[in-house]
Amino acid sequence: MTYHSATFFAAMDPEGMHLGSPKTAKIFIKNFFADFKALLGRRHIIKDFAKCDFGPIQRHLNEQKIIKKAITDEEKKVRKAGTNRVLFHYGFALVDGHLERVGNYNMEPPGTFRGRGAHPKMGKIKARVIPEQVQLNFSECAPVPRCPMPGHAWGEVRHDPQVQWLAQWKENINNQLKYMQMAAQSSFKGKSDRQKYSKAALLCDNINKIRTATRKALRAKKTEERQLATAVWVIDRLALRVGGEKDTDEEADTVGCCSLRVEHMTFDPNEEGGDNKEIELEFLGKDSMLYKQTIDFGSDLYNQSDNMGKQVYDNFKKFCKNKRKSEEIFDKINPTMLNQHLKQFMDGLTAKVFRTYNASKTLQEELAKKEQSSIWKSLTASEKVVEYNNGNREVAILCNHQRSVSKAQETQLETLGNKLHTLKKQKKILKKMLKLITAGKTEKIPLKKSEKEMIEAAGEAIAKAKRMKEEAKTNEEKIAATEADEAAKQQRRDCNDAKFVQAHLWDKIPTQDQVIKKINSWTAKIAKKEMDLKHKDDNKEVSLGTSKINYMDPRISVAWCKRNEVPIEKIFPISLRGKFNWAMAVKPDWEFNASIAKQKWKPK
Repeated sequence: MTYHSATFFAAMDPEGMHLGSPKTAKIFIKNFFADFKALLGRRHIIKDFAKCDFGPIQRHLNEQKIIKKAITDEEKKVRKAGTNRVLFHYGFALVDGHLERVGNYNMEPPGTFRGRGAHPKMGKIKARVIPEQVQLNFSECAPVPRCPMPGHAWGEVRHDPQVQWLAQWKENINNQLKYMQMAAQSSFKGKSDRQKYSKAALLCDNINKIRTATRKALRAKKTEERQLATAVWVIDRLALRVGGEKDTDEEADTVGCCSLRVEHMTFDPNEEGGDNKEIELEFLGKDSMLYKQTIDFGSDLYNQSDNMGKQVYDNFKKFCKNKRKSEEIFDKINPTMLNQHLKQFMDGLTAKVFRTYNASKTLQEELAKKEQSSIWKSLTASEKVVEYNNGNREVAILCNHQRSVSKAQETQLETLGNKLHTLKKQKKILKKMLKLITAGKTEKIPLKKSEKEMIEAAGEAIAKAKRMKEEAKTNEEKIAATEADEAAKQQRRDCNDAKFVQAHLWDKIPTQDQVIKKINSWTAKIAKKEMDLKHKDDNKEVSLGTSKINYMDPRISVAWCKRNEVPIEKIFPISLRGKFNWAMAVKPDWEFNASIAKQKWKPK
């Protein structure tokens, strides 16, 4: 395990999110080296991390990556067949006579714990799970699976029909139980999802009752009642998570509504004075994602006819008065009390239900606004998808679903920008060509250069690299084959770039009609590229998938697709179409409201 642990660290990207940041690198290295020294033993010669050179291991790992890339098409088929054999053997379970897909049937391998954000335990070494730690759960009539490790046995075999897990074990980092369960496409998950959205839909009939009671309680004499009402308003209108107490030595210091501290609020952040009712909220939410928004509690958005926003601002002022920055704002309540308070309005109502309700309701309202616009019917399916994603983005912003911008995204945006610039430049040239043809000066029109030699050279290079892969036996030959393959692929990319650069030209002098037709074509291409670039740039820091997977009722999206003749695959990838197969039969006029909670569950 000692040698493996050194490899775990060497495999980490030195420029990645864990070792690339001075703040997280310090935590990661400290935790890793503490566990590494424990494995080495007290008397080992290694005492100082700074003197450890992981370079040789890193070079070996990089070399192995190159060797693996030299795999032939035939070897890929063999590997895929092996993967499928494992899937068909372990990836399905017979439940009450129905064949169901199993989710995570592969055991998580040992490695370094990554965590999310500045997790205090990042870098610690995850131990290998042995069979004795694993409990299995299946029918009494089913045969016990053979333990794959000689000399070992399963920790326990159970026959408990009251739980859904098929196997469980305890990991060593956070001492938490991990489970092997049914896949997202299974009827178990489908039924659970449908119940979740049905419960959220019941809020449609109860939300006014809750808001009326909250408006009254915001002015209550008892601090506890005022804090409960204020917390309900925040969870309802700002879509914050409920939050709870955390041991910051064991978990990242992330907060929600009930665990907000005085330091997370800045009153009148722009120092405007007067009757300003702005508060800047800044804290780390779930997965250590930064929540930073300035809320104007005096705006019409949060007051309308009830002035609740202004009262919430006044309450926050009172809750923070004479408190240290490290003290909690909601010091009289906790998540349990808040959820208990919510249950008086609706059975099973918790703070989490509000997020599902607000996400679904917001998406439905945003899509309805767009469908009512005068130009909606003239939009293409691609343009409608952009508008759908704009509505999805509003939900993601509401729920603070963010993501870090990756290097790949930055490269993609830069490439799109360059292509857009080239298309605009080409359109200008086309317009000049039209003028030259009109003036009879066709001799000045530039013509396309031959691409034949370049295309043939790229094809030959790819064929040669393929032969090298098939003939490679030694590691040196495999490395050479991989390098030749990457060079050939780059040659093909260069060839495609060269073709794109002169795509607006002809082999011979074009006619006036041909140029006009191409100008129109380039105008459409530029519009599409601008739309793609704006869409990707707007969404680069927003995670549209999180709300789509967990918070927005999928039936809203399915009905919208049917109503607007947009292919469902433009909205849901294949994995989500499997997860939400129960939602696919809704009618085009389906709506998210309280009546859907009364519909019976019919598993597909």
